[in-house]
Amino acid sequence: MRIGSVLENQNIEKRIAITPEIIKKYISLGFEVILSKNYGSHLGINDEEFLALGVKITDNDTEILSSSEVIVQLGILSDDKCNLIKENQTLIGVLDPYNNKDKLEALSKKKINIFSLELLPRITRAQSMDILSSQANLAGYKAVVESFSNFKKAIPMMMTAAGTIPAAKVLVVGAGVAGLQAIATAKRMGAIVFATDVRMASKEQVESLGGKFLTVEGSENLETEGGYAKEASDDFKKKQEELLSETLKKIDIVICTALIPGKKAPLIIKDNMVNNMQAGSIIYDLAAIQGGNTAFTEVDTIVEKNGVRIMGESNILNKLPVSASNLYAKNVFNFVDNLLDKENKKININLEDEIIEKTLIK
Repeated sequence: MRIGSVLENQNIEKRIAITPEIIKKYISLGFEVILSKNYGSHLGINDEEFLALGVKITDNDTEILSSSEVIVQLGILSDDKCNLIKENQTLIGVLDPYNNKDKLEALSKKKINIFSLELLPRITRAQSMDILSSQANLAGYKAVVESFSNFKKAIPMMMTAAGTIPAAKVLVVGAGVAGLQAIATAKRMGAIVFATDVRMASKEQVESLGGKFLTVEGSENLETEGGYAKEASDDFKKKQEELLSETLKKIDIVICTALIPGKKAPLIIKDNMVNNMQAGSIIYDLAAIQGGNTAFTEVDTIVEKNGVRIMGESNILNKLPVSASNLYAKNVFNFVDNLLDKENKKININLEDEIIEKTLIK
């Protein structure tokens, strides 16, 4: 069997799907590994390192895509590369089925097995494959670091002979994986942290990290069975808006992480709220690529409104590509390991396995 991966479009994606530390594990499963020339050179991993581990390196992407039983990527491939994949081959990645529906349907009609890893069920057995959690964890950390580096004041409280510098106040909107890591990172750096989320179950998690959970009066638990946030009612949104409006007047840094899978990001911080914030404040919007949680968010642009800087990137993980690649590669290996019929050395599409059934694009 052969497993392969081609280099992503470097203008969009700097992560890789197969890292050196995972090669031996694939070989132990019976795979030959084939990669594009200079596959990891932008991360400081030269071809010689891969070759020494038994990887085949080629500058012919056509060979990789047409001859690999399993192809692992980050995002969806370009049309010309998709056309090279044949019947019964398996494509695995973060394929954004909500925005790439037509493209994925066309591949599926060619009888290509397509698995999109953001569709993994939230079950214990899938935790080692959970790319959303591993990548969101890094995103939450990096969002805080980026915000703090753009903030013009010190973060922790400092007592000096010349006077006391107060600790920065941070608000985290959305206490999922990214939000919880943002809370933990901000606390470690000495900030006073507040958080809000529509899922009441997150209150205990926020408080365990030293954050103060802002509760909307009479709030309902807006959590799906799969553990994701769901759309809030108009009444809840109005109460949340009132609470946020008052809170934001005292906040220095806001980290927005609120997303609903497959939908436009909820608009939580309105223009009038931004206008009432202190000049010099920072908003980092991790939901930028899905429309943003903030009224003025623009992708890959720092917008300034009344002295408030609003930041949001299309892919913050491009700033942590080595760490993000290492975690992603492990997630993908665990998924492939589960997919493989080890006795017969072939891919087994067992639809009675919830992990396989939920991630398969039909």
